[in-house]
Amino acid sequence: MLEPTVIRPEIALNDFLPIFLSSSFVLLFGLFFVAIYTLVKLDVIKKVYMPFAYLFWMLQTYCMYYVATTIGSEAFTVKALMITMLAYLTLPHLYYYLNQKAHEKYEN
Repeated sequence: MLEPTVIRPEIALNDFLPIFLSSSFVLLFGLFFVAIYTLVKLDVIKKVYMPFAYLFWMLQTYCMYYVATTIGSEAFTVKALMITMLAYLTLPHLYYYLNQKAHEKYEN
């Protein structure tokens, strides 16, 4: 019996470094987004820095899209990754909203 094989496009050698750097930037930009967002919500830094958090999220999303398209991902995979990036944007908002409501409810 023949074993199933996976057909995938080869990554050109010229694309290896940009793919490697972009995938590394996905992690770094995600870290900066969450760090700045958390520090602003905890009032450690001023709210004027919040746009930088969103800028890092946009850069992270762009790098994720670049990696997904450069390695030849299917359209469904790219859409799933972009939906994941939207979840990565909204989940910290949901967490801090629920945390604030819980503190308001049980403060007294």
